[in-house]
Amino acid sequence: MENWIGIEKEYYMPTFKRFPVTLVKGRGNTVWDDSGKEYLDLVAGWAVNSLGHCHPVVVEAVCRQAAELIHTSNSYYTVPQLELARLLVENSCLDKVFCCNSGTEATEGAVKLARRYGHKHLGGAYEVITALGSFHGRTLAMVSASGQTKHQQPYTPLPSGFANVEFNNIDALKAATTENTCAVMLEPVQGEGGVNLADAGYLKQVRRWCDEKGILLILDEIQTGIGRCGSMFAYEVYGIEPDILTLAKGMGSGIAVGAILAKNHASVFGVGEHGSTFGGNPLACEAARAVISYIIQNDLSRHAADMGKLLHDGLAGLVEEFDCVKATKGLGLLQALSFETEIADKVVLDCLREGLLVNRLKPDAVRFMPALIITPDELYRALDILRRVLKAIQYAG
Repeated sequence: MENWIGIEKEYYMPTFKRFPVTLVKGRGNTVWDDSGKEYLDLVAGWAVNSLGHCHPVVVEAVCRQAAELIHTSNSYYTVPQLELARLLVENSCLDKVFCCNSGTEATEGAVKLARRYGHKHLGGAYEVITALGSFHGRTLAMVSASGQTKHQQPYTPLPSGFANVEFNNIDALKAATTENTCAVMLEPVQGEGGVNLADAGYLKQVRRWCDEKGILLILDEIQTGIGRCGSMFAYEVYGIEPDILTLAKGMGSGIAVGAILAKNHASVFGVGEHGSTFGGNPLACEAARAVISYIIQNDLSRHAADMGKLLHDGLAGLVEEFDCVKATKGLGLLQALSFETEIADKVVLDCLREGLLVNRLKPDAVRFMPALIITPDELYRALDILRRVLKAIQYAG
């Protein structure tokens, strides 16, 4: 058997903190490593595999489209791209779509769109207000937009044009708004930042403020969109509508694809003002169209709400049961469990040994973001493993 860990050290840039497992196969909510060991996956590729691993809908769509047309330039119309755009518009509050390759490209494009709006309608306003604790991507501009110094410090000086303010603090946001502000960009739930939920009413206050000042509201739903939070989009949970929406992750259930959606008044790109070589290619768009259609037709948003409650209640039980567990929080199938001390790495490794994949969110927290097709039995099994692991850790401590 190849020493894949050794090969990674020799050939791959050391940008990831990997766990000592090489995954080679996946079906549904189960993956196998190169030794044949089986794992229950509650990470789902960082909330990407919305239909689990190798779902027949995805496999069939990719194989069918790959045999017809994989890629052509955006100088020509293609059917999958336009079918996907129509599907997204008809099932959201937005009016226009631009397809790209990733979440970072979507948020970067949304900021470009907001700046273009500022140039056209706000006297050249260019600044975007974002929240502390947010995460909008890994390009230099999106690192600057993300309100986390750990991502920013290695890359200074950063591009200007962003103001980071306290999340859930409408007064801080208002104070940061100037004549140079063209937009506010927020995550309804800060996933990478700690599964921090917007307070009840906060996003409505932000929406009213943006309307009052004539600036745009961008919602980054890279992680929360496409059914994960118990509705097709998290903005529905909060009872507001954005001017611009960004999507990626769960759109293609493993196939790289993203999108910027905009209301008509915010859709201000002209010909040649934005583009992408690979964005909107037929293969990715057909996969996304198939995935989103399946989610809608099978009401997986409601299933995510039900399974999210089951998971949240189970995690809340662990809070009551173990002194080392501090709290749980989340929305739908995006949940986190925090600890009294920095034991997250040990929890993740011990779960791994027991055949369960969970995500180390912070030194003192883990995250759960399983596929939308997760079953009650699988969640009960995951909670049982987690309970055994926490019991051993508490007993040893």
